[in-house]
Amino acid sequence: MKNTLFAIALATAAFAAAPSSSRAAETDGAGGFFVNGNVGQSNLSRGLYDDKDTAYGVNLGYRWALNPIVALGVEGGYSNLGKFDAKDAYTGLGRASLKGWTAGVNGHINITPQWYASAHAGLFQADAKGWGTPAKPYYVDDSSTEWYSGVGLGYDLNRNLSVGLNYDYYKISNKGLNLDPGVVSASAEYRF
Repeated sequence: MKNTLFAIALATAAFAAAPSSSRAAETDGAGGFFVNGNVGQSNLSRGLYDDKDTAYGVNLGYRWALNPIVALGVEGGYSNLGKFDAKDAYTGLGRASLKGWTAGVNGHINITPQWYASAHAGLFQADAKGWGTPAKPYYVDDSSTEWYSGVGLGYDLNRNLSVGLNYDYYKISNKGLNLDPGVVSASAEYRF
């Protein structure tokens, strides 16, 4: 009888605690719809290209708060990685430009009540323009689907608004045009 009463009391406590932990997860600020934007510097040093430019992007998405510390979600957006000049020996070839659409998954982990770490990865539908290999240069103006990934560290100003620093890597390979820029950026995010 004591074991049965103990089991009933334990089950009742678990059911009573479930809504409150769910409410805590909803009020921590990481779960729900979000929009974020970033601006920073892209760096490309590969093949014919060795240059830096301004990059920017915007994402929309939704995160599910798994608990008060961890939230996982989906995102979609647009990134303009910039235009890159060729190395000195190939200056007559012109510039490469990279931009495209993203679709992926993301995570948000609270380190402290205000500080968080983030990560995301997914597919990058790149619109790439530029010249191919140095041995036999040819022009490419086409789209390809590769991948992107990134990490960040940020600070929650309040429940809805945060700022952060990020590093993102984009893999772009299209008909011999292999460009893999990295982007260091500052970001802001608004959560609904």
